[in-house]
Amino acid sequence: MKRILATLAILALPTALYAAPGEMNVATFLAKADALKAKGAMALFSSDINVLKAEGTAAGEAYRARLAKERATGRPSSCPPKGANVNSSDLLNHLRGYPAAAKPKVSMKQAMADFFIKKYPCR
Repeated sequence: MKRILATLAILALPTALYAAPGEMNVATFLAKADALKAKGAMALFSSDINVLKAEGTAAGEAYRARLAKERATGRPSSCPPKGANVNSSDLLNHLRGYPAAAKPKVSMKQAMADFFIKKYPCR
């Protein structure tokens, strides 16, 4: 009986808790970011800071890998300058720009790609 209850408890966890880094959707990412912002200085003690950092890092690495493959074919989707960094405010503004209905459907990997494509178009 205890095993059944433990299994049910695990299955009841939101999928974002056990999803691979970079697979969190935009809605969840923004909810966590807004909750941290509401905590003010106490946010420094929240484990969600590390969760969001891991999401951003994984999404960025996934896009870098994608971009390297695209460059190899001569058709990059964006042309960021060498050493380009992502400003968290710019990224959050980009994420907030998705329509409400799309936010739960867009992964952070896709959102990061969209961000770079929009911010650093190839000319």
